[in-house]
Amino acid sequence: MRKLRYITLLLLTTLLSVFAMAQDKKPEMADTMRSNGRIYVVVAVVLTILIGLILYVWRLDRKMTKLEKEG
Repeated sequence: MRKLRYITLLLLTTLLSVFAMAQDKKPEMADTMRSNGRIYVVVAVVLTILIGLILYVWRLDRKMTKLEKEG
């Protein structure tokens, strides 16, 4: 039952994001940043933050597993 709820929520948020992206305006800021080459800096910063968060959660999971086995 929980999986069905999670799948429904995932589909709903995906559809909402698709509808939110359906705009007629062109993203001027993205075009400007892409033409200046700054978009790569933005992508690099976002990837660095995401990788850091993933590594943090992974290390935290390992520590918690170790503590659960000891106790």
